Amino acid sequence: MKNSWIFGLLWLTQILSAQKTMQGQVIDYDTTIPIAFAMVSYQNQTVYTNWEGRFSLVIDEETKPIQVSYKGYHDKNHYLSVGAPFILIKMVSDQSQKSAEIYTDNETNAILKKVIENRAKNQPEKVLQTYEYKNYETLLVTANPDSISTKIDTIYKPRWFGKPKMVLDSSNYKFKKLVEKQHLYQTEKVNLIQFNNYGTKETVLASRMAGFKKPLYEYLGLNLISYSLYDRYLDILEVTVQNPISSYGRKMFVFKMVDTLTIQGRTVYRIYFQPKKLNSNKLRGLLYIDAENFAIAKAFFRVYGMVNINATYTFNWLPKHNIWFPEKRKLLVVKGDNSEDLKLFGGTIMFNSSIEGLEQNASDRMYLKLESKPFDVKINQNVVTRQPAIRIDVPESSMSKPDGYWRIMQRDTLDRRKMPTYINIDSLATAEKIEHKIFLGRKIFNGYLPLGKFDLDLRSILKYNNYEGFRLGFGGTTNTRFSEKYKIGAYVAYGLKDDAFKYHIAPSLLLDAETNSWASLSYTDDVAEIGQIQFATESRRFRIYDPRPINISTFYNHKTASAYWESKYIPKTDLYAGISRSAIVPRFEYQYQQGDRLLGEYTLTTLQMAVQWNPFSSYMQTSTGRLEINKRYPKFTLQLTQAFDQLLGADFQFSKIDFRINHEIKYLSGQETGFIIQSGLVFGEAPLTHLYSIAPNNLNRDALLKRITIAGKNSFETMFFNEFFSSRYISFQARHTFNKVKIAYRIKPEISVVTRMAFGTMENKERHLGFTYKTLEEGYFESGVEVNQLFKGFGITFFTRYGPYGLAKFEDNLSLKVSYNLDLGF
Repeated sequence: MKNSWIFGLLWLTQILSAQKTMQGQVIDYDTTIPIAFAMVSYQNQTVYTNWEGRFSLVIDEETKPIQVSYKGYHDKNHYLSVGAPFILIKMVSDQSQKSAEIYTDNETNAILKKVIENRAKNQPEKVLQTYEYKNYETLLVTANPDSISTKIDTIYKPRWFGKPKMVLDSSNYKFKKLVEKQHLYQTEKVNLIQFNNYGTKETVLASRMAGFKKPLYEYLGLNLISYSLYDRYLDILEVTVQNPISSYGRKMFVFKMVDTLTIQGRTVYRIYFQPKKLNSNKLRGLLYIDAENFAIAKAFFRVYGMVNINATYTFNWLPKHNIWFPEKRKLLVVKGDNSEDLKLFGGTIMFNSSIEGLEQNASDRMYLKLESKPFDVKINQNVVTRQPAIRIDVPESSMSKPDGYWRIMQRDTLDRRKMPTYINIDSLATAEKIEHKIFLGRKIFNGYLPLGKFDLDLRSILKYNNYEGFRLGFGGTTNTRFSEKYKIGAYVAYGLKDDAFKYHIAPSLLLDAETNSWASLSYTDDVAEIGQIQFATESRRFRIYDPRPINISTFYNHKTASAYWESKYIPKTDLYAGISRSAIVPRFEYQYQQGDRLLGEYTLTTLQMAVQWNPFSSYMQTSTGRLEINKRYPKFTLQLTQAFDQLLGADFQFSKIDFRINHEIKYLSGQETGFIIQSGLVFGEAPLTHLYSIAPNNLNRDALLKRITIAGKNSFETMFFNEFFSSRYISFQARHTFNKVKIAYRIKPEISVVTRMAFGTMENKERHLGFTYKTLEEGYFESGVEVNQLFKGFGITFFTRYGPYGLAKFEDNLSLKVSYNLDLGF
């Protein structure tokens, strides 16, 4: 009997050792995106993957296959690898089912319809009269030390002579030791969120950023994930995506009922959603829907691609108000299927490539984590906000809170790496002068180099065009070290070819720092391109060169005295108003016939008003003025110009209206689509110098190779200089930019497809004498491809013109140019 017990125990041990529970995951072969709720069968077991594509199976015979099936993919038989600790099954999409779609079942569809119909009853901004809460937010760039190997690798470096040199690579070891002591980067802020009849307002109460005495305003304005889940669009990593619980979202996503469960005593449906195109890297997630009022009680969002993004929302049930109110937001960003250096927010946060230096074990373990938690919530109490149209207010006092303040706010006392991070990165920032580099970078980005109390204008140093030849100059403006109340801008230049000096001076007085309001006087004696389209509110950006004027030879001299006012007084707008008198001398063969007079030289007195309106952008109010922090589109620009006859000796009277719409669409995949609609109208008599040439950029030469020059950004590359002029026109441009294409190591061009068109007319054409040109009544069309940043910022562009103004000789319709894009890392 005793021996039988021993025999039975041995037999049971053998059976148990033959059985083992193994974890696995099912992913798409091409994109590595997990496949949720796929059916996994093994022997007599059938399980389904969860929303992360993971599953668990009891394996008792390793020679038997695991069978996986999912609509849109080929069925897969997967055999276990000997000794494999984890099962990874890659499924190949079925091309024959590419047009097939997975539809939402009727029951789940009915629930989603009620969620959308009841948004106004569940969104706090729609239900509550007012609310107010403080919010503690922390952002970390860090890594888990336990996930990093301490192995020191042996690598071989080639030498010119002799055998390769063997060296030890301790990058992973050093990286692990670093993240055991501190985070790689961190920031914290406390803000006050207020809502009333005027909308939602954020006031920063405290902020600090490792390495900086004062936090960067750009960071304080980052909106990495949306506060509300009920708006039509969601913000994830500063990219706008379609909300799945919107009317259009129901058409883009397929929804699957997973189960029902209980949260805070209330029954909720757990519903999974994914794009109808299965291998898309669009949004996926889980929604927890209250079964009674169809509100969101919890949500998980995930995006797979160059970065893997995980966003979590939790809500707290408030019985008194019958609403789920935000409790916590969490964002986790890790490096995805990408072997390149990855920069987020213009290089503020960067994930190194696993090809260089750290190899995969270290750099790919880095992640960004943001946590945001409300406290001191007050509902339906009196809430008063200052300047509600300004979304974020940053008082100067918020940037200098003592350490004691932060110790109260830091409820996570288990994180011992926080304080060493501030100490070590502060010393690193001091040693490397990071703040000074960012200050310098901001200046250069706007075209200036700070030299004490004076900012040198980098664009004034050297220029070239066919009229002036090489233009040498010196200019700039005083900065706040000189005075915070006034500034003086000036330049002087000399053209080697036209042998003439040009100069400009403009003193300005600060009227109001909060609204960036300035009053200025100026006097200019210089030359300008004819037919140029300029908006007074257009922001200045640095370019090493301005490519178009290089090949222009038709300029006019103007001596202009003006007085003007600039301001951001009205929220979300840039305002300009000015009056000027100009004495014009065309530097080409031209006369205007005005009755019995032929005007070869003339005077203009004009009043100009302009407004740049960015209704969808968000603005921040700081002690130094207003900043556009979240640039949203479309943007609108309107400019009105009125010329007065006989006023101050003026020769012309006309009205001019210029209008432009800019629109950009950014995608989570990294691609981007842009549109520009622009129009100009002149009423009355106006000289050719102040009409429209619509930015041509092509030399009138016979051979294609002789026309190779530098491409512009939004110019018509196949239109010859001075070929077309209009007194009224409308133009349209569309551009789609794809992700960078890796051709070779460090050769990753950015490819864009572009199309442009323009229509125009010319009134009083017979009055413009001595100058030959055509008009655009039938429409001008061109399309092409830009391969930018092919090598060291240089690229190539290829365009062709077609339509009514296509030329008889095929080669004359083509344009081949060199492009250059300077990446300053901002």
